[in-house]
Amino acid sequence: MPTGSPRRSTPGCATIPASRSCVRDGSASYAEAIRRALPDATQVSDRWHLWNGLGPAVEKAVAAHSTCWAKADPKRQTLTRERTTLERWHAVHDLIDNGVGLLDCARRLDLALNTVKRYAHAPEPDRLRRPPQYRACLVDPYRDHLRRRRAEEPGVPVKHLFEEIRALGYTGSLNLLHKYMNPGRHESDRIMPSPRRLTSWIMTRPENLSDKRREHLDGLLASCPEMTDLARLVRDFAQLMGERRGGDLDAWIADVRAAQLPELAQFLTGLEQDHDAVVAGLTLPYSNGPTEGVNTKTTGSPARYTEGQASPSSATASSG
Repeated sequence: MPTGSPRRSTPGCATIPASRSCVRDGSASYAEAIRRALPDATQVSDRWHLWNGLGPAVEKAVAAHSTCWAKADPKRQTLTRERTTLERWHAVHDLIDNGVGLLDCARRLDLALNTVKRYAHAPEPDRLRRPPQYRACLVDPYRDHLRRRRAEEPGVPVKHLFEEIRALGYTGSLNLLHKYMNPGRHESDRIMPSPRRLTSWIMTRPENLSDKRREHLDGLLASCPEMTDLARLVRDFAQLMGERRGGDLDAWIADVRAAQLPELAQFLTGLEQDHDAVVAGLTLPYSNGPTEGVNTKTTGSPARYTEGQASPSSATASSG
């Protein structure tokens, strides 16, 4: 169906024979165009788009609880950025408690109004903290040596450790080693995943993850009840898609609301507003998934939660 307003899209729909199903995304324009051109056609919400729409909501929930699941890894030092976040949260809430308005808070603290709103809307400072997102670096192969040496001699200078690992083949700089040691990265056996990476793990079939990654995921989820609920809800939705159980959609929505995950509220609203088409999409065998996959490969810009990271086919049965 051509992209555009309902008026422009209608002629394209009119060429489709009557008594057919129209597979579409969640666009209200497409829905209205189909209603005008083929009022008797069954509108089907595409499973590929449903799954791709769930991804951003899951990532928001993962990010919101990052300070909780990040505690699963060894304790690390509080970074300067995190201390600044805590100080600003307390400063904003102290002013608000004294009756100061948000705009006045922004002026007094020399912060942007949107920044003040973000701090004001956070019920506790930990909701604003984010674990550091580390990438693989040249020091990683020597993590075991550094951890063992610090256990044997806690006060050993970093410069001495630098000389030791350089003799073992380290090619990085002393400054990089300092940046690696200061936040305590050497104390962990694993690199802390970013919220986006953790989201892709949650939205991938467990059997498609390596044993080491699956063990890491289980440890992170177990450290936070909300994350445990989130992973369960994602698996349940994947089963609805794979097993074509559209009739269970309302029960799943009620389960999400009971879990009290506000980050999924917007996704739920979209499902409820397009309820009949979503039920049809989770029941009927029609899907634009293969077409969307070809388009993604053609454009060369992989979708975040589908091609290359966490595709519907990797979390559900084949969509047909």
